[in-house]
Amino acid sequence: MAGKFNPVSSISSQFSLTQRSLLTLSSLTLILFTYISFKSLHFLLHYSFEFNLINPKVVADKDLGGFSDIYHSHEIFRLNYAEMEKNFKVYIYPDGDPNTFYQTPRKLTGKYASEDFFFQNIRESQFRTEIAELAHLFFIPISCHKMRGKGTSYANMTIIVKNYVDSLILKYPYWNRTLGADHFFVTCHDIGVRATEGVPLLVKNSIRVVCSPSYDVGFIPHKDVALPQVLQPFALPAGGNDIRNRTTLGFWTGHRNSKIRVVLARVWENDTELDIKNNRINRSLGPLVYQKKFYRTKFCICPGGSQVNSARITDSIHYGCVPVILSDYYDLPFNDILNWRKFSVILKENDVYQLKGILKDIPEEQFVALHKNVVKVQKHFQWNSPPTRYDAFHMVMYELWLRHLVIRTVISLQTRFCNGRIEDGTI
Repeated sequence: MAGKFNPVSSISSQFSLTQRSLLTLSSLTLILFTYISFKSLHFLLHYSFEFNLINPKVVADKDLGGFSDIYHSHEIFRLNYAEMEKNFKVYIYPDGDPNTFYQTPRKLTGKYASEDFFFQNIRESQFRTEIAELAHLFFIPISCHKMRGKGTSYANMTIIVKNYVDSLILKYPYWNRTLGADHFFVTCHDIGVRATEGVPLLVKNSIRVVCSPSYDVGFIPHKDVALPQVLQPFALPAGGNDIRNRTTLGFWTGHRNSKIRVVLARVWENDTELDIKNNRINRSLGPLVYQKKFYRTKFCICPGGSQVNSARITDSIHYGCVPVILSDYYDLPFNDILNWRKFSVILKENDVYQLKGILKDIPEEQFVALHKNVVKVQKHFQWNSPPTRYDAFHMVMYELWLRHLVIRTVISLQTRFCNGRIEDGTI
């Protein structure tokens, strides 16, 4: 009947409006992240002040003097870092079976220790808040690494992760405010990445802090965060300021568990200037032979393994050897902050056939500059307990802080967009 209120039609209209609002938010988020992929930190510097995301009264510290050449923008980093230290708050969900979810570190050693260090560091840092309403981001404390240590199958991991996330969505109101955009989780093992990929809500919406930052497996730069894979504790002290001892042009040894490693070994294993071996160094040759080779080498070759990442990159940095990145589709750790071309050599995988010529053509003065900058970035690739300023934990937190700024900007843009449509009668 004309003019009569139709509750079904009303509910349908409201549902349609909700769908349009969610679509608008998703579209704006996608557009903004795409734009930032081109503008990166320059975008944040310009818009942070417009949306009052950075307090101009915050005074940046002077601890980074003389380090300006290793960052994309030294001033942006100093200013944002100071603001992060003063204001950033993260809420850790307290729920979960302690026999399944991460409550205490499994171990702070090994090539997947970055995950364990982060879990411990976040709990002992000033960023943690017990008041969820004060939080900028929400940490989902589920550890596939711990589950793997208990022998949990991949299929069961996926089920556990999905059930846990579903329970958080039902029990708490925070996920639905941003569709999970202000939530993040951390995993360093590739099995953890696979397990969480079985939960589309996490992959598409949340911030993934992972040690497998490959573009061809769904990693989204400027939404997700590349977690550095650090093999700690280091067997020997940090190298640096020892150029005279570096007489070997290039070095790599390891398992041939990827196509690029197979090619690298096949092409260069018999070369007299490049020290390339297609297997691990036998311990019978002596103690710490592998680590000592880093001290004697100019350029340490870092080909991607079964995943694009490799702990060899941070090993190279620690021992003062200029890393040569030989891996396609790789979003390097802290790439939003650090200018990797100032302390490493970045090559395409096809460059492996000209590897020796490329390295020999690097002028000595350029190598010296790269080596000095490697020493400067060492502190950014070191985990500590408790964490210290500018270490790996704080660099990850800074990456998360940048994403928090983006999320707030998206919400501000969406609010302005929706308010404008309401005012002009569109909705």
